Amino acid sequence: MTEAIVLGERVKIFLESKFWNSAGWVEGTVVRIDPYSRHRRFYWVELDQEVQSTQGDYSRLISVFNPKNLMKI
Repeated sequence: MTEAIVLGERVKIFLESKFWNSAGWVEGTVVRIDPYSRHRRFYWVELDQEVQSTQGDYSRLISVFNPKNLMKI
């Protein structure tokens, strides 16, 4: 991730299979950003409705801390 991510931005996040039905990139919208340190943030991403329906009972809101698992669309 080289560019700053802002609220309301469309992003793709990588979800691992150990936490999700299957590994891969899914799309959503950044709805909250919480500071962790001076240079790190937690990005809260609301998953698109299509992604939510294919993944069963999982949460629609996912926090992403590792910047390699987050990219702008």
